Amino acid sequence: MATNKKIIADPPPPKLDMDAFAHNLAQLVEEGGKALAAYIRPREEGKKDDLADDVADAVKTIGTVAEYWLADPQRTVEAQARLMTGYLGVWTAALRRMSGEPAEPVVAPDPRDARFKDVEWSTNPFFDALKQTYLVTSQWADAMVKEADTLDPHVKHKAGFLVRQLTNAISPSNFILTNPELLRETVNSSGENLVRGMKNLTEDLIEGKGDLRIRQTDMSAFEVGRNLATTPGKVIFETDLMQLIQYEPSTPSVKKVPVLIVPPWINKFYILDLTPEKSFIKWLVDQGLTVFVVSWVNPDARLAAKGFDDYMRDGILAALDTVLKATGEEQAHTVGYCVGGTLLAVTLAYLAAKKDTRVASATFLTTQIDFTHAGDLKVFVDEEQLGVLERRMKEFGYLEGRKMASAFNMLRSNDLIWPYVVNNYMKGKAPFPFDLLFWNADSTRMPAANHSYYLRNCYLENNIARGKAEIGGERIDMSKVTIPVYDLATREDHIAPARSAFIGAGLLGGPVRYVLAGSGHIAGVVNPPSKQKYQHWTGGEAKGEFDDWLKSAQEHPGSWWPDWVAWFSALHPEDVPARPIGGGHFNAIEDAPGRYVRERS
Repeated sequence: MATNKKIIADPPPPKLDMDAFAHNLAQLVEEGGKALAAYIRPREEGKKDDLADDVADAVKTIGTVAEYWLADPQRTVEAQARLMTGYLGVWTAALRRMSGEPAEPVVAPDPRDARFKDVEWSTNPFFDALKQTYLVTSQWADAMVKEADTLDPHVKHKAGFLVRQLTNAISPSNFILTNPELLRETVNSSGENLVRGMKNLTEDLIEGKGDLRIRQTDMSAFEVGRNLATTPGKVIFETDLMQLIQYEPSTPSVKKVPVLIVPPWINKFYILDLTPEKSFIKWLVDQGLTVFVVSWVNPDARLAAKGFDDYMRDGILAALDTVLKATGEEQAHTVGYCVGGTLLAVTLAYLAAKKDTRVASATFLTTQIDFTHAGDLKVFVDEEQLGVLERRMKEFGYLEGRKMASAFNMLRSNDLIWPYVVNNYMKGKAPFPFDLLFWNADSTRMPAANHSYYLRNCYLENNIARGKAEIGGERIDMSKVTIPVYDLATREDHIAPARSAFIGAGLLGGPVRYVLAGSGHIAGVVNPPSKQKYQHWTGGEAKGEFDDWLKSAQEHPGSWWPDWVAWFSALHPEDVPARPIGGGHFNAIEDAPGRYVRERS
């Protein structure tokens, strides 16, 4: 029987416009020269590179893994055979597919791995084989570290981290000729994407003064005080280290006992005051709280000698004095985020030793007190690396903000580094405007003395948890902290792991409400109830094993913020009429968010 069906052929593959490509190739070479000049010029003017020590340490660390396998010839042969077997399986499957036969993949990427989402990674036998070869190699390299049984635990941890950085870097998704999406982009635009990408690279090298500062967002889309950190308030007090902001009340009455928030100095405070829809600070004000926030200075060499005790005295304690005088109250509630929470914990132990009862409660947001399980950040901290870092800080008086920012980005390099390399420099596209990534790029410097104390007493020696740390002449004993504590951890935290926060909560001597939020270090904290995102778990005391606590914990949908307000309100439920800023004792220095937070590194 005849059929009237019309057969529609697949569209022909795109053809490369050779004239346009040749023109763009010439432009690419020209732009490449500009990028090279942007890299070289600062070095000709005396800029020092500090990569040599980092590279030497990495080579030494990975070399210890190689020595383990090469020390035993039988072990070496077995390791090589394992890798070759994986390659042979991929090759055999690829030949079957090219012959038109079905073949199951030897290895498949994690479904959450966005690098291989393009359909050609699975449908095209060449790219599928390339992907599987890469996965076999990276999994083999990871196993080589994990199975090196005699390695020192710290060296093994560091080697595993470095191997992941290396395998993430050599992924075929990061290169034009091995990424089907990039190949299509290059053919369709006749290489114009590469010209745009080289221009982006030049701009980022210039912005980084010869170092590559990869843009994760459109930095021109945001401005602190214009569309970020806009909750109305005034700076009412300042020291060399911080400004204290008091926020205008938005309710006719407020809770009697005020709240003092201590953010990390490694980042800027406005992570808690992003856009109005995401602002934790604005939400607290709208719940009828009198809110004060410490805004740390972005320090320079003049503050090189400022240590942990200075940040306590001229930061938290000076802020506490001001809060109580401005409100006329005898006590204040406190909230500490990340390293701001660590400093707050130390301050509370100091106050307990002094029999000072001015703090009514403490809330720790993704805070570590015990650093035994501090995650991948520990790979950057050992005596040798600290010695190198301290020599660098002594030269300048501080640690450059980009150093810490780079370390945090490396913890999630497949999310925070390589997608932007591909997007910015190979696709030639501008990054999408995102307030959180603007904040992430707005890094701060760290004074040499303070950062050295923090790394040694927390990450290297864990002295706070062990009761061996001293501050202001007092030995720190966390068991003396007996005030009520709300301790929030986040389940996917790569900076302050939930298990680590749980152990720290168990060191405290008073009642602790330990709560686990969904998502990670930032998104799990900055999670307004209106978004109805993630979830949180509540359970018993933070005692015993974390896994046992989690098994018996109750899951609740949505944000943890309402749970915190209920806990907070039960401590001191009394209301008073809304207070004027400064309370008649302090005049406004300037409008929030103040000038300290606007200082860029």
